[in-house]
Amino acid sequence: MGKSVAGAISGRRIKYVFVIFWLAVAALAGPLAGKLTDVERNDTKSWLPGGAESVQVIDVQSSFASPDTIPAIVVYERTSGLTAADETKLRADAAAFGNLAELDGTVTGPIPTKDGQAAQIIVPVNLGADGWSKAGALVDRLRATATAGADGLAVHVAGPAGTAADSSKAFEGIDSSLLLGTIAVVVVILLITYRSPLLWLLPVISSGVALIAAQAVIYLLAKYADLVVNAQSAGILTVLVFGAGTDYALLLIARYREELRRHEDRHEAMAEALHRSGPAIIASAATVVLGMLCLFFAETNSTKGLGPVAAIGIAVGLAVMLTLLPVLLTICGRWIFWPLRPKVGSAEPTATGLWARVGDRIARRPRGVWIVTALVLAVATIGVVQLDATGLTNKESFRNTQDSIVGEEVLARHGAGGAGSPVVVISTAAAAAATKAAFAGVPGIDPASISEPAVKGDVAYVTGDLVAQPDSQAAYDTVDRVRAAVHAVPGAAAKVGGTTAINLDVQRAAKHDRDLIIPIVLAVVLLILILLLRSVLAPVILIATVVLSFGAALGVSALVFRHVFGFGGADTSLPLFVFVFLVALGIDYNIFLMTRVREEAVKHGTRRAALIGLSATGGVITSAGLVLAGTFAVLATLPLTAFAEIGFAVAFGVLLDTIIVRSVLVTALNLDVGERMWWPSGLGRATSPAVPEKDPVAA
Repeated sequence: MGKSVAGAISGRRIKYVFVIFWLAVAALAGPLAGKLTDVERNDTKSWLPGGAESVQVIDVQSSFASPDTIPAIVVYERTSGLTAADETKLRADAAAFGNLAELDGTVTGPIPTKDGQAAQIIVPVNLGADGWSKAGALVDRLRATATAGADGLAVHVAGPAGTAADSSKAFEGIDSSLLLGTIAVVVVILLITYRSPLLWLLPVISSGVALIAAQAVIYLLAKYADLVVNAQSAGILTVLVFGAGTDYALLLIARYREELRRHEDRHEAMAEALHRSGPAIIASAATVVLGMLCLFFAETNSTKGLGPVAAIGIAVGLAVMLTLLPVLLTICGRWIFWPLRPKVGSAEPTATGLWARVGDRIARRPRGVWIVTALVLAVATIGVVQLDATGLTNKESFRNTQDSIVGEEVLARHGAGGAGSPVVVISTAAAAAATKAAFAGVPGIDPASISEPAVKGDVAYVTGDLVAQPDSQAAYDTVDRVRAAVHAVPGAAAKVGGTTAINLDVQRAAKHDRDLIIPIVLAVVLLILILLLRSVLAPVILIATVVLSFGAALGVSALVFRHVFGFGGADTSLPLFVFVFLVALGIDYNIFLMTRVREEAVKHGTRRAALIGLSATGGVITSAGLVLAGTFAVLATLPLTAFAEIGFAVAFGVLLDTIIVRSVLVTALNLDVGERMWWPSGLGRATSPAVPEKDPVAA
């Protein structure tokens, strides 16, 4: 950041203009931010790959039935066998379900299982475009009817409507719980970091203003520019704005406190702090923004929508942390640091602190340190072979027992696992009979369940039940066989959809997104580092450390998921999300460290600059890592496995990055490679002075 801009922001009078401006923004944005949940799109299509075959089937299905119609399966079980009284009750329940205002079609059943111990009633309901949020109330009414007078008959509500109800309840209150949990984590870590009862207020207030402003911008774009926002991206936004925003605040405050020891006037100190730390903060935020925007290349709509949502959050957070936070700090003055107020001429504590001593030890054998550290990280990556990121079944998606899952298990136990989630096949009307015959002949499809083709115009529509549970590998294999069979029918132009086909297409789109976006993100980050550090070798080395850190974090996480938490698998999007968050956010710490090293290398040479940079930034990088890890760890408190996995993997990866990779591995590489780090710039041709054996930073 230029000195003139930094001076303007920290000016004696203009600082009050910034305060008034952000107060006005918060006042205007508050009501809009509160409406963000109103524009969330949690319908099926908003989570799916846009061009997938199953999505095309959804579009065609709308001409036969509303795309908002989903079946609720009311499941009854009596292990001793259904009685005559049970059968009478089931018929009465089916009649009652037929009077639902949300009914869209005909109630089917009761359908008893072959062993006579269970039965199901299929109730097609239409809850509208925002039915996901209404499913819980409807399912509660269905359950109330079914349990009335059950007399020991076990009742569950399964099927897509039951799953939607359980999912919406799991997300219920997610915004407030995430916000409160995130704020609590940030406050505790800031109190420990600054040992001040007041200073923590300023970063938290600034982060709160940033979140409100970001949510308002996203609300307007979702309402008027068709930006896709769902519960997942809205939840991650809260964590990201507070985590990254507090990171930027920590870096700025650390440099400001450093400058207060050199300047009597706090405005001059802030101007210098912004001038020195501003470029690193801006570059870090730009890296995250561009990394998140790379998600726009994803096929999966939920992943594609997360990119701009996260990018907006980071951009707004950057603007607040470089304008509102500096003026709040200068308005408050030195007393905000009480009881450890920095005085002019006082010693800089980082010069002889923990990280200065760590640097002294690394300097004794830097090559051995980086080789051993890299080998340990490489060994940790082996755990990736334990990662099963092929998707979570309905049961694995929740960390606690859900009624819809119990209902599915009851049906599977009694040989009716595929009911309620049929495979859907569309074809041309002329080839309807041939398509139906090919469909019925596929192993894994119940021939007796094949419907007669419904025809509208030139399109025919036919459904059939799976023999296996809809979310099992056997069901996915059956969908592939169905596609192979019906695609071979001449002139049919057949396509296969349904819940199982949708899940299969999501899995494959996630693999496509991972293989495409990871190289793009690496290229973007590499380019930013080259421009910032004016070097080629240093960025390549730093990218290598980031990839190694990501691999180690994912490897350890895979082992923890399987052997500690007992998760059955991982969400298909986990590797990509963890990569983007760790690389885009982890590169922040590279930038914080290396920009300081380069600044000092001009005066002291790279080897001594590496130690100065570590001692000056080690504490703030560690604190920033703790904040970011803590905020992401809040995700692990949610009852959804996918959130818990992302929260743990990113939190662990950030801690690994800040404590080991950034502070030990990169410092050791700086010391070993020396001036060659800056090749091919002129700084790379300088000669580095020898590093003193003792107390290098003080020297």
